[in-house]
Amino acid sequence: MPLAPEYYTADMVRSLPDDGRRYELVHGELLVTPAPRRAHQRVVVRLIQALGPYCVRERLGEVMTSPADISWSDATLVQPDVFVVAREQSGGAEWREIRDLDLVIEVLSPSTARQDRFQKRKLYQAMGVGTLWLIDLEQRRVEVWRPDSLFPDLETTRLRWAPSGASVPLELDLGGLLDGC
Repeated sequence: MPLAPEYYTADMVRSLPDDGRRYELVHGELLVTPAPRRAHQRVVVRLIQALGPYCVRERLGEVMTSPADISWSDATLVQPDVFVVAREQSGGAEWREIRDLDLVIEVLSPSTARQDRFQKRKLYQAMGVGTLWLIDLEQRRVEVWRPDSLFPDLETTRLRWAPSGASVPLELDLGGLLDGC
């Protein structure tokens, strides 16, 4: 029986079976996680419902969710829970065309928290993602990261996103976002 390779490429990950697991790649390291829990998906839906109309009204980028193959190199392929593609790249047909993300949101799960907080967070910062929200359902708080952050801002009551080009910021009540989760 052959051993699994120590270094994966994005093309290798794309060829893996569609078995309900999420396959991601950070600097050649394969990350495998199970399907998310209901509370996770509930927060994702609420985020889409808030971000979608805001991005349309403010003429920002496009709101998307995973599964999505965001890849900055042959050694990376990630699937953010929710993300906003920069306006200039929102009309493309292929995932490979996406290079600039204005906002990435990862809803932490017990099986993904370590990867999201460390490997993926560092990758997002290195790739210049404008804002990263790591939503911790258990702690009922959000870590807000920017490309130059050494430590996150911790939000426990209100989330605020003020992207370049917006006339007003998006503000979300964290209690409402996490209600029932």
